[in-house]
Amino acid sequence: MGAVSSPCLVTNPVDELYDYDELRRRGDATMFVLRVGSTTLVLGGNQSRDILDDEAVSSMQLRRRRGGGGLVVLQPGDLWIDWWVPAHDPRWRPDVRVSSINAGHWWRQVLTGRISDVPVVHEGGLEGDHVLRVVCFTGRGPGEVFVGDRKAVGLTQWRVREGVFISTVLHAQPSQIALSVLREPPDGLEGALAHHTVSSLGIVEPQSLVDDLAVVSGPWVLRAL
Repeated sequence: MGAVSSPCLVTNPVDELYDYDELRRRGDATMFVLRVGSTTLVLGGNQSRDILDDEAVSSMQLRRRRGGGGLVVLQPGDLWIDWWVPAHDPRWRPDVRVSSINAGHWWRQVLTGRISDVPVVHEGGLEGDHVLRVVCFTGRGPGEVFVGDRKAVGLTQWRVREGVFISTVLHAQPSQIALSVLREPPDGLEGALAHHTVSSLGIVEPQSLVDDLAVVSGPWVLRAL
């Protein structure tokens, strides 16, 4: 994952994004702030790497995350924030949708006042063309944050008996590179990837947003990876 190094991250470029066994042993509620030094492709838990063009991705880092959703293109400057909520933590919820919606409202709270428009949390079910969902940010899922008709924060989660792991990202750059790395990009994908970015939202101090996110959602053990 570029220059990132941590015992909680897997270093093999074709391996999982995290050491998920280590995560399951964590008793502390933890907020992870991830940074990448170069373009990194993260496959969804059920996706095959066969969807990727081997030549196009040969110079990129490749990871896999657990949980649902499609391919995520991580680039330098992205705000990738994950939370591990142990089952004994008061923020843990048995309802999958409620867990996601709660995380979406953490993001909505810190975005409100920082941007000119009103951020809205999607509280309905999964929406969007399943063919286009080969890449994240092309549909609507519970807890995801929208500004106008464009997605600002994407969200997935992975649940086990020990707790829930919630992954979120606000991109710093467009995700159009996904069109060049997929072996067979579906029709309509380019338009579906027109999401917001840090700059399109007018966020001038991303780190202060992350700091406030830790406060409004906390308390957490903070890990910068």
